[in-house]
Amino acid sequence: MSKKKGRIGSSFEDFLKEEGTYEETTALAVKRVLAWQLEEAMATQSMSKNQMAKAMRTSRSQLDRILDPGNDRVQLDTVIKAARVLGREVKIELV
Repeated sequence: MSKKKGRIGSSFEDFLKEEGTYEETTALAVKRVLAWQLEEAMATQSMSKNQMAKAMRTSRSQLDRILDPGNDRVQLDTVIKAARVLGREVKIELV
């Protein structure tokens, strides 16, 4: 008796879609990665949150919202501004 090779069951993406949480989960995951990347770039450049906020011409509380991995309500232009202050670019791709 030979066994079929391959995956058993559905993918995690399929599960999230069935549960109706795929878009929300994906958005939160993307935001968490962006927040982590911004904090890593700040650490690499030894830039404090106060210095970063000043360079972005924003408040420290606004920067805290950008860096909050659980806050997925950050505007794209704000993320781009933060990236530019750190000498980085944001790359968005539709696949």
